[in-house]
Amino acid sequence: MSELALRAEKLDAADELAGVRAQFVLDDVVYLDGNSLGALPASVPGRVEDVVRRQWGELRIRSWDESGWWTAPERIGDRIAPLVGAAAGQIVVGDSTSVNVFKALVGAVRLAGEGRDEIVVDATTFPTDGYIAESAARMTGCALRPVTPAEVPGVLGDRTAAVLLNHVDYRTGRLHDLPALTAAVHAAGAVAVWDLCHSAGALPVGLDEHGVDLAVGCTYKYLNGGPGSPAYLYVRRELQDRFDSPLPGWNSHAEPFGMRPSYEPAAGALRGRVGTPDILSMLALEAALEVWDGDGVSIEAVRAKSLALTDFFLECVASYVPSGRVESVTPVACAERGSQVALRCADAGDVMKRLIERGVVGDFRHPDVLRFGFTPLYVGFADVERAARVLGDVVR
Repeated sequence: MSELALRAEKLDAADELAGVRAQFVLDDVVYLDGNSLGALPASVPGRVEDVVRRQWGELRIRSWDESGWWTAPERIGDRIAPLVGAAAGQIVVGDSTSVNVFKALVGAVRLAGEGRDEIVVDATTFPTDGYIAESAARMTGCALRPVTPAEVPGVLGDRTAAVLLNHVDYRTGRLHDLPALTAAVHAAGAVAVWDLCHSAGALPVGLDEHGVDLAVGCTYKYLNGGPGSPAYLYVRRELQDRFDSPLPGWNSHAEPFGMRPSYEPAAGALRGRVGTPDILSMLALEAALEVWDGDGVSIEAVRAKSLALTDFFLECVASYVPSGRVESVTPVACAERGSQVALRCADAGDVMKRLIERGVVGDFRHPDVLRFGFTPLYVGFADVERAARVLGDVVR
């Protein structure tokens, strides 16, 4: 056994989160794609069966009240809140990330008020955010200004209405400086909107602490909610009475069953709701979030292990992979790194196919990036050592 494999054994033995792995449905594959789709928590199948067979099959319409279906969006939002550093009453779950980006960005422009007619967007953003930003700009009569996150402070001004940024770059895993960038946006009098898809459940966010205005995120990555599980919208408490959603559905009405022809928004974060919630996937997500209820399972502990895993992976890659064969594009500094490692490799598509054939699952991002996501709740150090060792064999 190699020195790195021995170290992996010792690290796993000392890992305070190691026991959480048993709460997931896993096999002998090294699964490093939780930044695209999290593994299945073992409690979910039974919960979904109960929702389908008893709540829907037996109680039927009564479940909106008796099974808590109607309040699920805000109830589950309150479960997510501690993971992103938010107090209760500021997050609602529902719709897709794209829909929530649209609600947040148009709502941000409306919050900014008259005279501000420019939306700044992360030029390196995940494509859907850019598409939504371009459409929101056209609909609100704003100019769209794509810049890199590092360039944001230098382009802010009196015209800036809203700034849409990703907390973690989906390609490289770079963690952007949310506190400093939010402060810069506020200093310019604009509204800060953050996409947390690649950070929620992997590292502390601090929405309340840093005064973030609006935020969105998905739940099928590090929150393990399942394919297509509903996204969420955060509206800072101080802004809720002024938040004007561009999608005023009946679920966000102050009297949803009043069936009045005129719209009156509900109080609080509930005005971020739109239509009837997607109950099956929503309650699967609620069950998945129970893995965070155990003693010692905190976002701080997860972050500490995440950094240890990614540090160890980079060390193993340096040892096992021939020099010059791959290049890390993920920042070395812990303060600048999310929970993934991206390696540039000329034949990355073919390399990833061969890795998957040998039981190491990551993903490929065009044109030349091997992407490995580390979910500390179920990834161990032996997994990391094995993945790097197999990568070394494959690229030889």
